[in-house]
Amino acid sequence: MDFLKCSPKWTRQPKQAKISENKVVIITEKGTDLWARTYYGFQNDNAPVLQIETDDKFFSFIVKTEFESSCRFDQCGVVMYLDSDNWFKASIEYEDEKIQRLGSVVTNHGYSDWATTDISSDIRSMWYRFSRRNSDYYIEYSKDGKTFRQMRIFHMWEGTEQITYGIYACSPTEGSYRATFSDMQITQCQWKSDADWRIE
Repeated sequence: MDFLKCSPKWTRQPKQAKISENKVVIITEKGTDLWARTYYGFQNDNAPVLQIETDDKFFSFIVKTEFESSCRFDQCGVVMYLDSDNWFKASIEYEDEKIQRLGSVVTNHGYSDWATTDISSDIRSMWYRFSRRNSDYYIEYSKDGKTFRQMRIFHMWEGTEQITYGIYACSPTEGSYRATFSDMQITQCQWKSDADWRIE
């Protein structure tokens, strides 16, 4: 199923964005971010999000991201934004000319975590696959859209029934760049059950 044919809606529409038949382009604005309290002590809840609603308990969402980020913490990727205190995001956050941080943030009841691994700043595109099994979730990344690798498994306390999910892009510091999203597909759940793994 094509994500863009599911009538996604904006949560905080950016000033510059274009939705075409098969891609979304967002020009980020400085000072936009998603983060809640932990370590830094502040809550920043103003990043633009484009997402759909679903009560489907088993699915996978796949998207390709391409980005021209150049300022610290510039980011774009997958998001499940339920409300300001309960959300998830996965992306590459720009650090400097040498490294970026491929990572994810899970925010439950108003507090964020941040799990990352360093990758080269030469990387300018990444695929993500976000999967749901009831109120448990799985995020993977891929450089080619074919071979996906696990980033994390997590639980959302408020993600048990209807959820909203999709894409986001932001520039927490002084940045402004072009983020492009394409190949957005919703499929049957690609995350095997524990029983499936044991059979193998």
